[in-house]
Amino acid sequence: MMGGGACSLGQIQQLPIERSSRLSCSRKLRIGGKLRTHATMRQMMELESYTAPSWASKLTMIPKERYCLGMLPTPVHEWKLDGLVDGVDLFIKRDDLSGMQLSGNKVRKLEFLLADAKAKGHDCIITIGGIQSNHCRATAVAARYLGLDSHLILRNSSRGAEADPGLVGNLLVERFIGAHIHQVTKEEYTRLGSEFLGEKLADELRADGKNPYVIPVGGSNSLGTWGYIACVDELKKQIGDQGFTDIFVACGSGATSGGIALGVFLSGWDVKVHSYGVCDDEKYFFDYINGLYDGLGATPENIGKTAEDIFRAIQAKGAGYAISREDELKTLQDVALASGIVLDPVYSGKAVHCFLKEVRENPDQWKGKKVLFIHTGGLLGMYDKADQLQPLVEGLNKSDRMVLE
Repeated sequence: MMGGGACSLGQIQQLPIERSSRLSCSRKLRIGGKLRTHATMRQMMELESYTAPSWASKLTMIPKERYCLGMLPTPVHEWKLDGLVDGVDLFIKRDDLSGMQLSGNKVRKLEFLLADAKAKGHDCIITIGGIQSNHCRATAVAARYLGLDSHLILRNSSRGAEADPGLVGNLLVERFIGAHIHQVTKEEYTRLGSEFLGEKLADELRADGKNPYVIPVGGSNSLGTWGYIACVDELKKQIGDQGFTDIFVACGSGATSGGIALGVFLSGWDVKVHSYGVCDDEKYFFDYINGLYDGLGATPENIGKTAEDIFRAIQAKGAGYAISREDELKTLQDVALASGIVLDPVYSGKAVHCFLKEVRENPDQWKGKKVLFIHTGGLLGMYDKADQLQPLVEGLNKSDRMVLE
């Protein structure tokens, strides 16, 4: 599913829709521990009350508050791909522009997760991921915004874990804002698991008098899933009446895809959700997301469906998680040259690469469809691929020595 070259890409055109201003989902904000009424604009880094959409009333875990960390709603616009079959209209939702220093889809989850952490009196945050984890960097930024220390457990190679982690990509931001970095090897991570490692560090911090709040990989627990349940409410207000047939997105830890699919189903929106997995396999994601749904009260007994019933899972990891093949990177370059939009190599780039290949190989499946891609961000991850990208950039022959005489 992952082979082949990239489509020829054209220009972006603005989607002719009216977008709402950056409204809070409620009218009350908490300042200095008190909720106050607010008329229109969301106020950055303030706690606001949250009212879930009425179509989510069947859920049993419904948050009441979230921090305003994102620049929401993010825009939607048309995205022309010259190589697509006639009759396929493609649009893009720019969650890469969600704010909080290029934090992408992580912002929406962290709005709910950090509200929970602060409400429960925690004084520091623990989370875990790969050495170039976008989620870990976003968590460190969000925690610092709200005056909390962050502790990041980062998975690295055996040799890398014994050395200084350096300042490439996400690490530069994490270390510059004072996050504590705790390295483990890939082998240790596989043998012990992320939950054990998070709790081990939490025990150590508690022994030092701290009160840590542990956020799982990708912010993907049941509460974090609310970030993209709420996003569906935002999307329906933006484009719900414009004839969209399909939504596709990259899937890494599960809550983004799971939240979108659940929100689409509960709201009765007649669109099909496609989740392009960049690690593990389809069964893993269905099982994991069903677990997220259980925590929300979205059980088969309650909503009449399982994850397998409400979205399509596609294997898009290629050579493996965070391992980039030349054809995938060529797709990133083609997209960037044609449109100015940079996809990250780990998540959104692999999803778009696989989607384009599907459209080329099965044009009848997509003909006549109006498709939305949700760009989940991850720009800083590009720096980790500089060595692989160098030949592609040099091949453009657009760098020379300026002649002055």
